[in-house]
Amino acid sequence: MRFMILIRANAQSESGAMPEEKLMAAMTVFHEELAKAGVLLDANGLRPSSEGWRVRYSGGKGTIVDGPYAETKELIAGYTLIQVRSREEALEWTRRFPAPFGDTTDCEIEVRRLYELDELGPSESVERYREIDAQLR
Repeated sequence: MRFMILIRANAQSESGAMPEEKLMAAMTVFHEELAKAGVLLDANGLRPSSEGWRVRYSGGKGTIVDGPYAETKELIAGYTLIQVRSREEALEWTRRFPAPFGDTTDCEIEVRRLYELDELGPSESVERYREIDAQLR
């Protein structure tokens, strides 16, 4: 089972400010533990939304909307992708996740399970995705 740990953005992350060394050290230790346990697939921080864009679809047509965006609580500042045996194992890892903006800043992380190709049912499109996945590995 794969789970994505999503770090919600705030004004600090949207400003582009880099985390303090103490927080970077805690995050590094946590991610080293994930890697040693063989469950870490990927992890990274995201640059501020002022450097990004969205594609808004209406009537089947996409329109580019440049950042920044006003509602930071709806933005993602970073993520960690893990592969574990169970929901309970994912819960245990996320309980250990360091506070993303330090101990004095309120924030939250969200954890979501990813769909696996086997859950989507048989189809030509799913088989094509399997081929893409095999090429990436």
